[in-house]
Amino acid sequence: MTSLPRLPLALLLAALCAAPAPLLAQAMGGGSVSAQNANRTTLDPIPPDRGWQGLANLLESLKPGVDTRLPPAPSQVTDRIEELLQHGDNEAALQLAEQRLAERAGQPGTDVQLEFQHARALAALGRTQEAIDIYAGMTTRFPELPEPWNNLAALYADRGELDRAHEALTMALRANPDYAAAQANLGDLQLLMALRTYRQAETRGTPGAGAKVREIENLLKEQRQQ
Repeated sequence: MTSLPRLPLALLLAALCAAPAPLLAQAMGGGSVSAQNANRTTLDPIPPDRGWQGLANLLESLKPGVDTRLPPAPSQVTDRIEELLQHGDNEAALQLAEQRLAERAGQPGTDVQLEFQHARALAALGRTQEAIDIYAGMTTRFPELPEPWNNLAALYADRGELDRAHEALTMALRANPDYAAAQANLGDLQLLMALRTYRQAETRGTPGAGAKVREIENLLKEQRQQ
């Protein structure tokens, strides 16, 4: 599992970590396949035919195509989505996540990893409110998971809602006090909240407030460059 980046100067970036939540186990159907295709799923392209010659090639071309690839296991789907997200292929990740969610509609249980990745893909594509709605729903149904709280805080901070971000990070650390990403983000968020307070004081002419503003700004800039 990867950690979240530290808070930049003006906002907390949306998080791209993988949720450690358990996946819903599903049986994988299908008959026997050759050893060559045993691990191939519908997520993989159909390999080109090779070695057909003469009459064999002609006769084979008359037969309907048979796809021997197996349906992917839930973990294979989320692994592929994770790979797409890590490479910045967010549209493809979103498409695959929503396809899988549609396939799972009406089935018992929840694939928490899949739901979490769906929100991450939406956030990466700038569909912030949709991602917030998903994360908020997850925090209601799975309050013991710190990652949705942390990512929710990231999106709140991105919109300048620092108080709501603080509440979400507090909940993340209540769920897991040792969650390093939330600890780091809470520290940076507290600096941003202090910066906001000193800027307000500066506008009111409070002595020394301007110096504090510059001090915190420089500190945040140094952290961003690390």
